[in-house]
Amino acid sequence: MNRTHLTLSFFTLPFGLALLAAAGSAQNSPAPAPDLAENPPARSAALKTNLPAIFVAGDSTAARGKGEDQQGWAVPFADYFDLTKVNIVNASRGGRSSRTFITEGLWDAMLAQVKAGDLVLIQLGINDSGAINDASRARGSIPGVGEETQEIDNQNTKKHEVVHTYGWYLRKMIADTKAKGASPLLLGLTIRNVWRDGKVERAYGRYNQWQVEVAKTAGVPFLDVTDSVADKFEAMGEEKVKAIYIQDHTHFSLVGADLHAAAVVSALKALTPNPVRQFLSAKGAN
Repeated sequence: MNRTHLTLSFFTLPFGLALLAAAGSAQNSPAPAPDLAENPPARSAALKTNLPAIFVAGDSTAARGKGEDQQGWAVPFADYFDLTKVNIVNASRGGRSSRTFITEGLWDAMLAQVKAGDLVLIQLGINDSGAINDASRARGSIPGVGEETQEIDNQNTKKHEVVHTYGWYLRKMIADTKAKGASPLLLGLTIRNVWRDGKVERAYGRYNQWQVEVAKTAGVPFLDVTDSVADKFEAMGEEKVKAIYIQDHTHFSLVGADLHAAAVVSALKALTPNPVRQFLSAKGAN
């Protein structure tokens, strides 16, 4: 897979960041992630208002899961930080797309806690290929990054709704975060246990590609955790990786969650300047 990386310094906030963009290969849009039997809200410790915070807005691949057999990466992510120096807030919720994370009020609830100098990690997309309108979830977004819209009478919520593109929802999150004086970052999607000819799947449809495009135009970082984890998985081999996807091909065990968390931390540490150096625990520093 060809990868292009660009570095561009910007932001003068305490979490000074750099732009890392990577072009992902495009595939046909996959089916949305299978739903979990339980999609509980994340449980985070009370925020210490005197400390900076790192927020995670994601879906079930980041959200608190059921335990060692199924866990989101943003749970072990907190282990990489000294929680006496920084808040780690996992606002992720299972089953949500970029669209429904906003329309269900999860985004606004999280944003209300964000303050100037905070860091907001956005990783949504695995559910955006679902149906735009049905009586079950109605969570799909319009493919692409343009300004197209579709008006619907939502069969699930029973409300009239204007549906936007995937890129539009990401741009809204980015703009809202910047308006709070905080720093947004887009994260490449997590890896599915899908293999072909000894190689693991590296692109969930075109969603990583669209993230890269949005990141470039908005002047925010894109962290290519997808390729980073894929490299680790291919070094491990298909059989060992299969053992950490107990439930299905999308949701991983605590081992897989920690591998993804480590990739996110490594990507943050690679930014120039490093926005998390002073907040790392011994595990994060190593």
